[in-house]
Amino acid sequence: MLNYYWKFQDKQDESTVKQLASSLKMPKSLASVLVARGMNTESNVKKFFSPTVEDIHDPYLMDGMDVAVDRILHAIKQNELIWIHGDYDVDGTTSTAMMLMFLRGIGAKVDYHIPDRFQEGYGLTLLNVDIAHKKNVNLILTVDVGITSLDSLDYAYKLGMDTIICDHHEPAETLPKAVAILDPFIPGSNYPFKYLAACGVAFKLIQAIGIRLGIEERAFEYLDFVAIASAADMVPMIGENRVLVTIGLELLNEKPRPGIKGLLYCTNLKVGQITSSGIVFALAPLINAAGRLGDACRSVEMMSQDCEIQAFQMAQQLEQENRRRRIFDEQTFEQTIPLAEKLISSGNRKSLVLHGNDWHAGVIGIVASRLVDRFHLPTVLLTTMHNMAKGSARSIMNFDIHTALKQTSHLLFEFGGHKHAAGLSMKLENVPIFSDLFEEIAGGVLTHEMMTPELAIDAELNLHELSPLFMKQLDKFAPFGFDNYKPIFYSKNISSKNGIKIVGSNHIKFRAQQSHPDFPDNSNMKFEIDAIGHNLADKINLCSHGKKFSIAYNLEEYNYNGHTSIQLRIRDLRLED
Repeated sequence: MLNYYWKFQDKQDESTVKQLASSLKMPKSLASVLVARGMNTESNVKKFFSPTVEDIHDPYLMDGMDVAVDRILHAIKQNELIWIHGDYDVDGTTSTAMMLMFLRGIGAKVDYHIPDRFQEGYGLTLLNVDIAHKKNVNLILTVDVGITSLDSLDYAYKLGMDTIICDHHEPAETLPKAVAILDPFIPGSNYPFKYLAACGVAFKLIQAIGIRLGIEERAFEYLDFVAIASAADMVPMIGENRVLVTIGLELLNEKPRPGIKGLLYCTNLKVGQITSSGIVFALAPLINAAGRLGDACRSVEMMSQDCEIQAFQMAQQLEQENRRRRIFDEQTFEQTIPLAEKLISSGNRKSLVLHGNDWHAGVIGIVASRLVDRFHLPTVLLTTMHNMAKGSARSIMNFDIHTALKQTSHLLFEFGGHKHAAGLSMKLENVPIFSDLFEEIAGGVLTHEMMTPELAIDAELNLHELSPLFMKQLDKFAPFGFDNYKPIFYSKNISSKNGIKIVGSNHIKFRAQQSHPDFPDNSNMKFEIDAIGHNLADKINLCSHGKKFSIAYNLEEYNYNGHTSIQLRIRDLRLED
C-alpha cells in the first residue's frame, strides 16, 4: 500500500484568479488550475484552449532541415532508393508508416525496415546497414533511432550510403556521421521546442518538404499519426505537442484513415470520442503488440492500408497477440514480485535491478513500469538474449534514469532513452556489478522525500460546484498527458452513503456525499456522487463506518445504459486531521 504525499499548489493570486474566472465565466477552482499552470490572462488561456495550425513552428528553425530536404528531393529526382529505418514501438511504427505514405505520395522510391526485437535488437545495427547495402539503398532515413548509432552510421558512410536522422533521444557526447541530424536535443539546437516525439520530428521534415513543394497543407493530413505517437510515447503535452496532438485528434475523430479505422473496430473507442487517454490504453497496446511478440512491420502495413477491411483483419491478429502479451505480462510480473520484495527487505533499497533468464523480452518494459507503480523505485528489468542481458529501465519522477545509465556506460554494451525510460544491454557477468553501481548512484541522489510518491493537488473543489457546464469547461484542458495532467481535485469532509463496496480485485466503490459549505448542518443540502478508487481496498478502514475523510480525485464521465454521468476517480484518501 503506497502512502502518498499530497502536494498542494501554492496559493495563487486571488485577484488574478477572480478576474480570470469572471472574464471566462468559469468556476474559481478551474481558473485557479489555469493560473497555477502559467496561464494568467484571457488571451493565453484562449490560445491554450484553442490551438491552431498557426501555432506550429517553422520547421526550418530545426538545425539540418535545409540539408535534409535538399537530399531527399535529390533522391526523388534521381530515382534513388530511400530506406526508412524505424523502431518497433508505437512512436517508431507510426513514424515509419507516416514517412512511407508521404514519400510515396510525392513520387519517391521508398522501402522500410523495422528491426526484429528478438533477432536484431534495438536501433540501427551493423546488420541493418548490411541489409540496406544489399538492397542498393542510396539514402537511409532513420526515425526514432539513429542518434546514438555511431558505429553503424560510420559503416554506412564507408559503404557509400547517406543518412538522415530523425530522432528525439538524447545524443551521446559524439554525434554520428550523417548528412543531416534532425533532433531538438543536439547541442546548440535553436529549435524553440525540444520535446517532440520522434513522429513529431518526422512530421517537421514532412512539413518542410511540403513548404518547399508548395503543398504544406498535405503535411497536416498526417497529424493523426503524430497524435497517436505523442500520446503513446508520453511526451510532454504542452507547447507545440499540444497543438499537433489537438489537430491530430480532430483528424482521428472526424475522418480516420482506413488503416486506423480498421484498428478502431478492435477497440471500444468510437469515432468522435477518441482521446489521448483512449490512445494510451486502447490503440497503443494493439499497435505495440506486433513488435512485442513478432514482426512490427505488421503495424506499419496495417496503419498504411488503403482498405479498412484488410486493416481490420490485421488488427484482429494484433488483438490476439495483445491477449497473449497480457498473459506473458502477468506471468512475468508475478515472478518479479517476490524477487523485488526480497531485495527490498535486504536493506534500505533505492532501486531495483532484476534479471531473469527466461522473461519474455516483449513485456520487460511493461513489467518494469508496473514494478515502479507498485514499489516507487527506479527499476531495471533484464532478460537473457543471445548470451547478453537486455532489458528496460523505468524511473520515478525525481530520478533521471538516462543520466544514471550514462554513469554506468563502461559496463553497458548499449543504452538509450529518456529521463524516465530507457533500454540497455550488457554482458551477463556485468549484471551484479551494474546492480551495485546503479544502487550506489540512486542512493546518492534519492532522499526519503523524493522516494515518497506525490499527488499534485491542483485545487480544492466543493462537490456542489459540479455540473455539466463544469465538465464541459474541464474538457477544454485536454489533450491530457505528461506535464498537462488531468487536474486532481481535493474535497474534504466526505462521507460514504450506505457503506463501501469492494469490487474487482482490489477496488472500492461508494456513494460520496458532502454537505453544502453554506449549510453544513442541513442534512437536506448534501451533494452525492458515485466514486470509485482503484487499488484502494487496503484503505477501506479510513472511509467506512461513517468516518469523515478527504479525497484526491480526477473527474470523469462514464456511459451506462445510454446515459452519461459524472463520477469521481479516487486517487487517494485519508482521514480528516
